[in-house]
Amino acid sequence: MTTPGDTDPAARHARALLRDATRSSGPHCVALCLVSIAATGAGLLLPAALGRTLDLLLAHAPATRWVLYCTALVLLLALLDAAQTVLTGTVDARTAAGLRHRLTRHVLGVGPRAADRFGSGDLVARLVGNAAQAGTAPAARAALLAGLAGPLGGVVALGLLDWRLAAVFLTGAPVLALLLRAVARDTSACAARYQREQGRIAAALAEAVEGFRTIRAAGTADRETGRILRPLPDLSRAGHRMWRVQGRAAGQAVAVAPLLQLGVVAVAGVLLTRRSLSVGEVLAASRYAVLATGVGVLVGHLAGLARARAAARRLGEVLAEPATEHGGRRLPEGPGRLELRGVTARRGGRTVLHGVDLVVPGRTTLAVVGPSGAGKSLLAALAGRLADPDSGEVLLDGVPLRDLTHADLRRAVAYAFARPCLLGDTVEDAIGLGLPCPCPARVREAARTARADDFVRRLPKGYATALADAPRSGGESQRLGLARAFAHGGRLLILDDALSSLDTVTEHHITRALLGDGPRGTRLLVAHRAATAALADAVAWLDGGRVRAVGRHEELWAVPEYRAVFGEEAAGAETAGVLGTGVPR
Repeated sequence: MTTPGDTDPAARHARALLRDATRSSGPHCVALCLVSIAATGAGLLLPAALGRTLDLLLAHAPATRWVLYCTALVLLLALLDAAQTVLTGTVDARTAAGLRHRLTRHVLGVGPRAADRFGSGDLVARLVGNAAQAGTAPAARAALLAGLAGPLGGVVALGLLDWRLAAVFLTGAPVLALLLRAVARDTSACAARYQREQGRIAAALAEAVEGFRTIRAAGTADRETGRILRPLPDLSRAGHRMWRVQGRAAGQAVAVAPLLQLGVVAVAGVLLTRRSLSVGEVLAASRYAVLATGVGVLVGHLAGLARARAAARRLGEVLAEPATEHGGRRLPEGPGRLELRGVTARRGGRTVLHGVDLVVPGRTTLAVVGPSGAGKSLLAALAGRLADPDSGEVLLDGVPLRDLTHADLRRAVAYAFARPCLLGDTVEDAIGLGLPCPCPARVREAARTARADDFVRRLPKGYATALADAPRSGGESQRLGLARAFAHGGRLLILDDALSSLDTVTEHHITRALLGDGPRGTRLLVAHRAATAALADAVAWLDGGRVRAVGRHEELWAVPEYRAVFGEEAAGAETAGVLGTGVPR
């Protein structure tokens, strides 16, 4: 029979995740289980020892040895409780760290699709909060196992004292079992909803932080605060519902457990009058009845495990998103010839690129131009396999990008973006990111090519300045991103609007250095300025997701629709009588 969890990829990944997490913390989990069971065993021995001590004292017999036994058990329980606390914290921390490591690697393997599917804020919430909650699952299972051993041991101990005591208790056992089952089911549903609402708030907050300048400029801080906190009522209802479930379970346990305890004590009293039990055994029976009805402890353990499983399912949803798979082929020697064959790509239910066929000869430069929404950035992403097409294929020197090893692909392709993310401790680390052996000379040469060397040297510690202490304009950040791409090298360099924040003079110098004479690889530029397109060997004109034309800039300039792509720049060129390049007609 197929259960819903068998057909739910997120549930399958969640189960596998928790199973692997438990294995990774195996020795510590085993130690925690042993310590927890030992503590339960000591707790079960203590009532018997106390009862025996009481009988000896009432009989005026020597009881020193049994008093010492009781003292030793109490000390042992204190030591085991301390060890249990330390081991629980260790297992939780190790498991959460392992989950975060695995989830981070998977998100980076999935690439931009992960942020598109879940949102950056929600991903952070899952990585931080849900991973920590899911990390408590192994310790919660160990605690639940020990928690079950207490009631079961209590029932067995009652049976050893007198079978009638166990029989009285077992009459109410089905009620307790149904109560625990309801707690596990209801708490899991409430915890899932609560965590989902937390993710919504985190996603909205991340969007607001990213767009804080727009919010401040528009004077809409109060409105955005309301939008971020809009899920709060739903979060509150889910939280109250979760605590009501546990509170109701605790109330029902309070109603059932004392009745069972009173029943056991009443039967024990009758057996005492018949001399079937001693006074000490009645004391032990009363303590075992409390242990056997330890539903409150079990409710807490079950609720914790339900919350951990709900959090693991949210992690499983991310892991169910397939990561990019790489082939095993090596990239042969070649000039960097890039080819797109029948490439179609869809985003958000919309076809952005339609059957694109495009060839970029090796060691040449192709500028990609087109109106907003034409698919330029998506084409740039497909060219270096930051994304995969829905149909068709992309080849580099005759090898499909899907078939290349990850190392060969990333070594061959370098990227620069309009809004580069600079990673590393220092400016030098940021430029040398991804290099097998960062070379200071190579980093500085790349910075000079990107016209970044002058402003970097003006920083307090030059290239050793911490990124956090290096205030930068948008153009300076873009130049550091360009320097990183130049330092990377490779046979294919893709600039996705990476010159947009530069002033005209700086862009001219960088473009000249990039496209000048000398050895160079293949270049693919997403261009918005006619002057940049004019310096390329060829221009691919995208319109409506299709390649409308490929040719030299000066040839395409004769087409009015092509000139319209460059807007005011084209109008100014028309007035000045030039080809959008500063060159007279």
